[in-house]
Amino acid sequence: INKTIERYQKKTKDIGINSKIVEDHSQHAKEETSNMMTKLEFLEVAKRKLLGDGLEPCTIDELQQLENQLERSLSRIRARKFRNLVFSQNQLFREQIEKLKEKEKILIEENTKLREQCGMQPRQASEEQEVYMDVETQLSIGPPERRVA
Repeated sequence: INKTIERYQKKTKDIGINSKIVEDHSQHAKEETSNMMTKLEFLEVAKRKLLGDGLEPCTIDELQQLENQLERSLSRIRARKFRNLVFSQNQLFREQIEKLKEKEKILIEENTKLREQCGMQPRQASEEQEVYMDVETQLSIGPPERRVA
C-alpha cells in the first residue's frame, strides 16, 4: 500500500509540474497573441491612413510624416521600375545584336557565294576582319564655341 501511495504522490507531483509548464506556455501564448493583435491593429490603422481613410484626427505633423513616407515609397517604386526598364532595354539590345551578328554571317556567306558565281576572287582574310573606326565627338552644353580659322 505504501508503494501505491508513493506512486500516486509521484504521479500527482508530475502532473502538477506538467500543468505548471502548460500554464506557463499558455500564458506566454496569450501574451504573444495580445502583442500580435496590438501590432495588427497598428498596421491596419497605418494602412488606412496611407490609403487616405481616417485622416481627420491626424495632426499636421502626422500628415507630413505620412506625406514623407508616401514620397519615399514612391521614389523606391520609381527606382525599381527604372532598373527593370533599363534591364529589359539592355536585354532587348543584346538580342538585337545577336540577331544582327547572325544576319552578318548569312550575308558574308551569301557574298562569298555570289563572288564565286561571278568568278571574282574571294575576299582575303584581312578584308573580312571586322573594322572599327574610332569617332571622336565633342559634346557640350551651351552655345557652340567659335572656331578660329
